[in-house]
Amino acid sequence: MNGVRQILRFNWPKFLLSGVLVGLALMLPFPQPWRLFVQGAALIGAAWVTVGILLCWLVYDVSRLYDWSWVFVVLPNKPSRYAVLNTGLDEISGRLAELLPGSEATLFDLYDSTGRDGSIRRARNLVTPPDAMMRATPDQLPAQDGCFDAVFVAFAAHELRNPSDRRALYGEISRTLRPGGRLVLVEHCRDAANILAYGAGSLAFLPESGMAAAGRRRPSHVGGRRRQDTPGSRDGICKMMIFRPRLVDILLGVR
Repeated sequence: MNGVRQILRFNWPKFLLSGVLVGLALMLPFPQPWRLFVQGAALIGAAWVTVGILLCWLVYDVSRLYDWSWVFVVLPNKPSRYAVLNTGLDEISGRLAELLPGSEATLFDLYDSTGRDGSIRRARNLVTPPDAMMRATPDQLPAQDGCFDAVFVAFAAHELRNPSDRRALYGEISRTLRPGGRLVLVEHCRDAANILAYGAGSLAFLPESGMAAAGRRRPSHVGGRRRQDTPGSRDGICKMMIFRPRLVDILLGVR
């Protein structure tokens, strides 16, 4: 349960506050009929949080998502050079190094460009980034034009809260990818299913338009839903693969 453990570790003040509020709602002697209403709302909230944690366990600990063996489905060829971008917590570069031996990896850190909210700040303080990590900004990746065969951005783009920063980042990724290179963008989408599952936490996810915007920065092929290519208007500089974990796929046992 490493995924759930990290979520609890980085967001413990929110869970603690939720537990305190539920406890107060159940113990305080509210007058009727408000008591029944308050206690019912508290129980519903507690159930919602519990379901969200369960779904996080299914997504991050049970599914193949963080195994990353599925990457060979979206990459037609093994990249000789690739980049990994993070915004405070690098969770994938070690696994990619195992899956892509002999490939040259470049790690970019965009932490300074994030809002540095509590969870991201705690993640950075608790998990030391790799020594090879290079600081970067959304509008300036320290890399030459067309030098990467693939760029991986996993659960990081949404931490750039300003849409202009995300657009600048997608432009820089397109610049650094060789012709035919791939951007592998992994994000939850702010849709009805995720809002129902994760509640207020889903507000940080990218909307569908925010994910598709990555493919509109330069002419490209935009991948949608799960590991699928949808041809763009014409051949472009890169192909973008959106891997959006769908709850229904997880619940059906994607391993």
